[in-house]
Amino acid sequence: MKIKEILANCNLMEIEGDKDIDILDLAFDSRKVKNGSLFFAVKGTQVDGHDYIEKAVAQGAKAVVCERMPKAKADGVTYIQVDNSAYVLGMSASNFFDNPSKKLKLVGVTGTNGKTTIATLLYRLFTDAGYSCGLLSTIENIVNLEAVASTHTTPDPLELNALLCKMADNGCEYAFMEVSSHSVEQERIAGLHFAGGIFTNLTHDHLDYHKTMANYRNAKKKFFDNLPETAFALTNLDDKNGAVMLQNTRAKKLSYALKHDADFKGVVMESHFDGMLLKVNNTEVFTQLVGGFNASNLLAIYGAAVALGFDKSELLVEISKLHGANGRFDMVHSENGIVGIVDYAHTPDALENVLTTINDVRRHNETLITVVGCGGNRDTTKRPEMAAVAVRFSDRVILTSDNPRNEDPDEIIRQMKAGIAAKDSNKVLSITNRHEAIRTAVALAKKGDIILVAGKGHENYQEINGIKNHFDDKEELSEAFKEVH
Repeated sequence: MKIKEILANCNLMEIEGDKDIDILDLAFDSRKVKNGSLFFAVKGTQVDGHDYIEKAVAQGAKAVVCERMPKAKADGVTYIQVDNSAYVLGMSASNFFDNPSKKLKLVGVTGTNGKTTIATLLYRLFTDAGYSCGLLSTIENIVNLEAVASTHTTPDPLELNALLCKMADNGCEYAFMEVSSHSVEQERIAGLHFAGGIFTNLTHDHLDYHKTMANYRNAKKKFFDNLPETAFALTNLDDKNGAVMLQNTRAKKLSYALKHDADFKGVVMESHFDGMLLKVNNTEVFTQLVGGFNASNLLAIYGAAVALGFDKSELLVEISKLHGANGRFDMVHSENGIVGIVDYAHTPDALENVLTTINDVRRHNETLITVVGCGGNRDTTKRPEMAAVAVRFSDRVILTSDNPRNEDPDEIIRQMKAGIAAKDSNKVLSITNRHEAIRTAVALAKKGDIILVAGKGHENYQEINGIKNHFDDKEELSEAFKEVH
């Protein structure tokens, strides 16, 4: 493909070298450069691609996109200076794969909590209705019905456009994807054409990266600011940041809410562990999902489906058939009547939502035991908040290891305990080994009690000192039920 076609619609500052060369491949990792590659020198959070230009050229790169020209330039290599290499990488990736997002109706879901559930259930909803669809999520990527491994909430631009291209080539009409704040900030979605965007909520998370809540919010808002006029922008008015997302968007503005007037208004009529009765715009539907946070998720799903032209007469019937995403309020029952729940909740707000839901449904004569930890090498400020929320809404709490990564798990637990008042210390145990923590919770429980294992959800590993060891909370809980009772 000609380099001028790859760089179409990109703002180029300076070009030195042949402007009409053929490019065989794109790369932003010098280790993946091949003979004939176009190499993008991108400044990352850990390394600067500009330090690897010479290596990329030595491995066969025929052209280099960079923000600052290298002092020494190789003969026969084209150098292109740009203002933002990451943005040009996204635009170029779309061009290189023939702009696959324009061949699909692509819907992005952003927010702190609910992204995976909404994207996954939209995929299931449209697939069950007979449409060919793709999914890009934290749990998995799917092309039609074929699962593809997922490593990031939002893949890098090359992987992302390759997946979208595969979807388009396989006849997909719709694609639903999670849009993380990191991906917006790092321009991973630059060049994509969205048919719609959904905002869920904004709560304490990722401050290790964004530093402030304002930066975090603005990263989400940028996604909506860049939506085209042909798209829809659907936002949650129950979140104080919901209206902010719509301030500068050109897209059609739509809203959903449980507590405020909105285009798609919901009311939870009844709630049980096996589902809830939900009223959506004055029509009732029984859904297999549980809790106010899931009621909000379902309103987002309903609103997006309506915006995409889904037949309203069939929509609620199809929604009633949906079940939750893996690792999201995922229930396991013991033979003697203990209710186990595995959930991905790893932020204070998400944990409070899950615990509030459990407390709303239970009869309050059962004991609620929460097993929870916090990930290492991530935002440390939420650790005491997580523990405080767990203690406030649970009868017993077991603090344990999550994915400690390269941190000392005992130190993470110590930081969590800083959020627990002295008067509540008697209801808290600290058991670093997550396997033992889950088994202790089961040993403490009696018939009718409820155990929440929070933080890892769908993950089937525990990362310790750079090594991912097999660990599945649902599997561990099921085995503990068999062994202990």
